[in-house]
Amino acid sequence: MLSTSGLNFALTLATALGCGTIAGVFFAFSTFVMKALARLPPEEGIAAMQSINVFAINSWFLVAFLGTAGLCVATVIAGVVQWGEPFAILLMLGGVIYLAGCFAVTMVFNVPMNQALAALPPMDPERAARWASYVSGWTTWNHVRTAASLLAAALLAIGLSRIS
Repeated sequence: MLSTSGLNFALTLATALGCGTIAGVFFAFSTFVMKALARLPPEEGIAAMQSINVFAINSWFLVAFLGTAGLCVATVIAGVVQWGEPFAILLMLGGVIYLAGCFAVTMVFNVPMNQALAALPPMDPERAARWASYVSGWTTWNHVRTAASLLAAALLAIGLSRIS
């Protein structure tokens, strides 16, 4: 049976790895995927992003994205319960930063933008302008998600080093 410190270590390690994995996915979009899509003619870029958005909803991504959110909730709770420990604040901050800066940003900004792109009428005379606006806005919020996931992973890794 795992001790409390063993459980803290396992929970924090899994959460940090989840945050790092998601940071990597979003980093790829911020640094080259969206730039490549933006270089395509608008109709091709729109079609490619619509396809990505459909295929992104798969079990592997959802387990990583939603599973990490669940682990972050557990990590925040562990930090609250063990408030006096030197790692508690780091676990809480890491969990909250992922939940607010990655999960909430995704739900409030990126998902609605993806839904609007999916519903964009094929004959809309403003398609090219809407695509340019989508790329700019979506990428900006993706930078936030990337930074939040990476910061969360770093805080959790530092917290991990303080669990005895």
